[in-house]
Amino acid sequence: MAMAVETLQLGVDVAKAELVLCQGWDEQLVTLANERRAIRSYLKHLSGPTALAVEATNRFHLALVEEAQALGHTVYVVDGYRLNAYRKSIGGRAKTDASDARLLLRYLRHEQTSLRPWSPPPAGYNRLIRLLRRRASLIQAKVALTQSLQELPELKAAVRSLLRQFARLDLLIQTRLRQALAEHGWAADAQRCQAIEGIGPLTAAGLVTVFRRGAFHSSDAFIAFLGLDVRVRDSGQFTGRRKLTKQGDPELRRLLHNAAMAACRCATWQPFYQRYRNRGLSTTQCLVILARKLARIAFALLKNQSTYQPSSTPMP
Repeated sequence: MAMAVETLQLGVDVAKAELVLCQGWDEQLVTLANERRAIRSYLKHLSGPTALAVEATNRFHLALVEEAQALGHTVYVVDGYRLNAYRKSIGGRAKTDASDARLLLRYLRHEQTSLRPWSPPPAGYNRLIRLLRRRASLIQAKVALTQSLQELPELKAAVRSLLRQFARLDLLIQTRLRQALAEHGWAADAQRCQAIEGIGPLTAAGLVTVFRRGAFHSSDAFIAFLGLDVRVRDSGQFTGRRKLTKQGDPELRRLLHNAAMAACRCATWQPFYQRYRNRGLSTTQCLVILARKLARIAFALLKNQSTYQPSSTPMP
């Protein structure tokens, strides 16, 4: 009878230059250069199956999770917000690379059954997300410079020239987005989303990219991935304030908010928006509700590969 092989567990704190790993069998700490060659060499020398809890970063954790997944190990990516809350919940006071690696190992030991393993995104996902984020950085820089320089009339001509350069870069990024959608066979899905009132090319590209990231079992999971789900805090007779979790990509939420601002002025969605305004909700609350509605419709269209049929009286 074959003996069961115990799975090694690792907690990994990630920085730009190095990784700190806490090994589950003896909780020994290992420091490793955050380079693919060093990572691959370390992972190849692990005996048996391994589960890794890896701290999420912007991009610094990608080399590790990609190499580990390619070698057949199970990877769980834990975001910093959740890790910080877990540290507080167990009374942790120190925050160092070593303590975070130990904390990730402890988190994995106790929560592994409720975690979802990381899976590599489809071809094109990283490219499209990168373009959308670069455009967001471009627009933020444009707005900041415009506001900073508008009170200097002696620079008016130079500012106009600078803004033209920003516009050319923006146009170039949007061209690259269309090309990427076409190359990966997602252009038809983007057009499907654009049929929804208020949703333009950029928002459509973002929705399609997110939809292709994972197998969402329902629109609720899709909304949660976008960070548009609501955090509820109630206890006894106390009803806490509802807030968005904001766990997803902020640029996608911004695009959906802009889409809602455009949709609330059209004949199809203006009654829907006004219905919530009449209930006493703020403008921002109503726009969030409408943005969530638009995202749900886009999800249904993409999942069923159906065509949008506008209604003159959309239901809440």
